[in-house]
Amino acid sequence: MFRSIVGLIALSLVLTTELGRLHRAEAQPAGRSVPIDFVPLIDHRQHLFSSADAALVNDPPRTPRYQAPITSDDLIEMLDLAHIARAVVLSEAFWHDGPSPRSPDPYPLVRAENDWTAQQVAKYPKRLVAFCSFNPLADYALEELRRCASSKAFGGLKLGFASSGVNLSNPTHVAKVRGVFQAADGYGLPIVVHARGVGSYGLEQARVMLDQIVAAAPHIPVQIAHLWGGEGYSGDALQVYAEAVARHEPETRILYFDVAEIAFVAGNSPQIMRTIAMRIRQIGLGRILYGSDAALNGRLKPREAWELFCTKVPLTRSEFRAIAQNVAPYMR
Repeated sequence: MFRSIVGLIALSLVLTTELGRLHRAEAQPAGRSVPIDFVPLIDHRQHLFSSADAALVNDPPRTPRYQAPITSDDLIEMLDLAHIARAVVLSEAFWHDGPSPRSPDPYPLVRAENDWTAQQVAKYPKRLVAFCSFNPLADYALEELRRCASSKAFGGLKLGFASSGVNLSNPTHVAKVRGVFQAADGYGLPIVVHARGVGSYGLEQARVMLDQIVAAAPHIPVQIAHLWGGEGYSGDALQVYAEAVARHEPETRILYFDVAEIAFVAGNSPQIMRTIAMRIRQIGLGRILYGSDAALNGRLKPREAWELFCTKVPLTRSEFRAIAQNVAPYMR
């Protein structure tokens, strides 16, 4: 998940008010609105927010920016307002075991968060699908993956490299993450991965991601989060992924990309937005999945996030429609 970018919050709220001025042209320059009379079938990137998560975010207490829990009832209400039928709910369990865990034994907290997410999602089985999560560097990683897979409560696995302290330039880290990907492949659990970790993230790390990690899971869909892998825009990483897909490299056979928060993070630069549109076309629209991300810490709700995406990314109306209709293999 992207770190909050406070300076962009006000900008994004202003931009959404511009959607009333609709334009009928097929192609639109960045910063112009397009007709939004269709919405995504699925939000491929959402999160709930338990009371345990809230305790992490609100310690020390924050006023007035207190973050309340987000339940499945809350998420369904947001999806209904956006007229989005279904969503993928990614567990926040990895938050409880980062580089500096607050508990000397974080595994019970990780298990509890995964279980809470599964229980919440089970209230809406026709609309929500849960993905479990954990720190892939932890000693318990393979055990928690086995537990989640055997529970049949989860449709996949979510990994967040930055929050877990994964460094793609560290061979030991790469080997541990590769082992998790191999095991997930054996269980048939798709993976959504925030690929940017700690340390450098560019050409070299993106190649490691493809050649050593994604290659270890040839039978399951792997979804790169936030198009280039998360947080600040990485044109180098995006270039590696897009060119690998264009060359039909075997590691990319069932590789997908969600566009969660790309306009929120990079939308203030028309030049970057043009590059992003070019890379989306190079990757191919069929691999691009719409996602919003969690509506917490000032981030946008699904409806406003879709509007901002269509406002800022210079794609055509037909291209937006194609992305809106995409459904990941694990949701079919």
